[in-house]
Amino acid sequence: MTAPMDLPVSVIICAYTEARWTDLRAAIAALRTQQVPPHEMIVVVDHNPALFERASAEPALEGARVLANTGPRGLSGARNAGVAHARGAILAFLDDDAIPEPDWLARLLEAYRDPRVIAAGGAIEPLWPAGRPRWFPEEFDWVVGCTYRGVPTAPTPVQRLIGCNMSFRREAFDLAGSFRSEIGQVGDDLMRSDDTEFTIRLWQRCGDRVLLFVPQARVRHRVTEGRASWAYFRSRCYAEGFSKAQMARLVGSRDGLAAERDYVARTLPAGVARGLAESVTGRDTAGIRRSGAILAGLAITGFGYVSGALVGRLDAQRRQGLAQYLLPRGAR
Repeated sequence: MTAPMDLPVSVIICAYTEARWTDLRAAIAALRTQQVPPHEMIVVVDHNPALFERASAEPALEGARVLANTGPRGLSGARNAGVAHARGAILAFLDDDAIPEPDWLARLLEAYRDPRVIAAGGAIEPLWPAGRPRWFPEEFDWVVGCTYRGVPTAPTPVQRLIGCNMSFRREAFDLAGSFRSEIGQVGDDLMRSDDTEFTIRLWQRCGDRVLLFVPQARVRHRVTEGRASWAYFRSRCYAEGFSKAQMARLVGSRDGLAAERDYVARTLPAGVARGLAESVTGRDTAGIRRSGAILAGLAITGFGYVSGALVGRLDAQRRQGLAQYLLPRGAR
């Protein structure tokens, strides 16, 4: 079996805006100090010529290959461009506003000592602009692109990984294909589920292979001030529900919503109870606000899902009606 240090890793970072320029430089700097250095660093710029020129000429990014996404605009297209140009046996993805811990790659590569492991991902911790808002429940850290209370605390086989911190053996893309652009994030759009859909699709096709969650492989994800707001919380919950409906149509609701069923049945009730108990006992008077945020977030996400499912059903009916209309008369 190949030892992890003999597996060359390509780290792919997708970028679309100059607003994250400082974050991108910090991410590259952190990759240079990894205990196990990457074989190559690839920065894919998504349809932003000014950012592409700046990144290509930036000394702080020296050593990273800067590519332009010439495929469909959006995060999925950029990820697919990175996959197409990467040379490593392991392809790792990192957000342009995330900082990996020094042992990030070492922890991920350790997972690949087991030849059954076809993908590995790790924990994502929020970097709040001024500390976590007291009302913001840890159960909803996915709202800001991070792992949330309720995920495993030890290495565990899972069905899905999060795009900010995930890696794959190259053959994963032979098994599952590419990221779907029609459900990926474009710019600042809140609709996104291409990473979830891809990893579930891989899980469905990989037989006895394993997708492993390694919580010790950590990155820190910057949360902007706007994302720490109640307005963003509401909007992101609705968008997540809507996106989940799109994703479930592609992979099937049984697999597509398996984690959500457990989350709603176990994680959220425990969070509500915890917040109420903290308020009643006086340990944290903001606990009741967190409990309220959990209930509101669940309702808004559910409404988004119902909306997405309804729109999907109407679209399918329209497509079916159009197909029937376009069929030759004898074939109807």
